[in-house]
Order: sequence, then structure tokens, then C-alpha cells
Amino acid sequence: MVRRLADMGAEGVLLAGAGRAILLQIANPAVGHGVAEHSNFADRPLERLRATLTYVYAVVYGTEDQVAAVRRSVNRAHGPVRRKPDAGSAGYSAFDAHAQLWVVATLYDTAVTVYERIYGALDDEAADFMYRDYARLGTALQLPADLWPADREAFGSYWEGCLQGLEADDVTSGVARSLLYPRDPRLWQRVVMPLARFITAGLLPDQLRRGFGLPWSERHRRWFDRTMRWSSVVYPRLPRRVRHWPKDYCLGRLGAASERGISAEFRPARKPAG
Repeated sequence: MVRRLADMGAEGVLLAGAGRAILLQIANPAVGHGVAEHSNFADRPLERLRATLTYVYAVVYGTEDQVAAVRRSVNRAHGPVRRKPDAGSAGYSAFDAHAQLWVVATLYDTAVTVYERIYGALDDEAADFMYRDYARLGTALQLPADLWPADREAFGSYWEGCLQGLEADDVTSGVARSLLYPRDPRLWQRVVMPLARFITAGLLPDQLRRGFGLPWSERHRRWFDRTMRWSSVVYPRLPRRVRHWPKDYCLGRLGAASERGISAEFRPARKPAG
């Protein structure tokens, strides 16, 4: 039986790839430099994560009104994220379709990577459905439908070409470090971040793992493989309400916010003006 994105995307274990997706995104200067200058998500990581998840879940599960509401919220957040090219920068804009393509591509590739680590390889039919469905995350914003690679083979070529051009620079490395090694960490960050750094390092391509300065060795690789094998045994046996809790939580907040005015609940983190 084919499992659509509406099934696969509800799995909370996909959040294990959040660090990977973010570091892949910011390794693209068109994204990373905008984040460095306009976002304070490293200081408010849970708010940023909840905003991203709310958008994803709304596009997949929400009503037309909810999709329209989160689209407006994302566009408001993206509005100030732009800079014209100058002598020291190629410039960037959060509305740039190619930048949005890259962000959606990282979400898709990360979701498939984590899902298959836990549940095994998708068959071709399920993989094709998941691939086509993920395009909706971009086309709900400014990504033209024909910019999304036509099929998984075309995506593979696009992905490999992009990876070869990625390189952490001083700006994006600073963003990554502030995320992975938070200043004045709260108690939950002291508990969670060592594991998050380890999982993120294990899921990243080699050159970005090195570029972002994440420690890795043969011993790390063995422990990572064991962690993934253990997770693939334990996680699928958890009750559905546990596995789908992030989706249910975000949609519950979204539904409540819709009754009061969604902008009060869905507000991606931005740096204060000035």
C-alpha cells in the first residue's frame, strides 16, 4: 500500500534531520547570508522549528484558509530578507525562486534520508508520490511548478550539482556554530544538543561536516550506525499518537490560532530592526 506524504510526513522521527536540513540550507550563501543578517533563530530555535513545522503541516494537512494564512505569515517574514548585490556580496532575497527551490530540496532529501534509515528503502511508487508531494512546499510560496525537477532522476542531478558547489564560509559557519553551540544554553539544550550535533554530523555530506567543524571519526561512524539500527527497531513500534505528536501539536495550535487570528501564533523568528 502506497504511503503518501500525508502519512510519511507525520512521522516525528523526521525531526532528527532538522539540523542537517538547516545546515544544508545555510551552506547556500543566498540562504545563509540572509539568515545571518535577518534571523535570530539560533536564540529562539524552538520557535523557528515550530514555525517551519506549522507551515509544512498546514500545506500537507490544512484547509485552504489555513494554507493561505501560513503563506501570508511566511511572506511577511520573508519581506525584509533581501539585499542588493554590491562589491562584497552577490545579494539575496527570500523571495528568490531558486533559493526557495534549494530550501525545499533540503527538506525533501533530508526527509527521505531519515525515513529510509528508519523504515527501509521506499519502493518506486511511494518514492514518486513523496517526491511529487514535496514540491507543494515550495509552490505554495513563490516556487514555479516547472522549476521543481521533473522526476527523481532529475532531482538527483540537481542535488549532486548543488552539493559540489556548497562550501561553508565565515558567515555561514558562524550561524551554524551559534545554532549547534548556543550561548548560555538552557537546561534542555544542554541535554539535547550533544545528541543533536552527533545526529546532524552523521547525516551531513562529508565536505559540510568538515566545513562546519563537526568532529567525526570511524568511532563516531560506528556509533551513528548503531544508533540508527536501534532507532529502526524501536521507533516503528511506538504508538501512532507518539510518533505523530509533533504534527498533532502543531495543527492543534494552528486550529486554535485560526480562531483568534493566525499571526499571533505563527511568527517566524527575526532579528529586531536596527
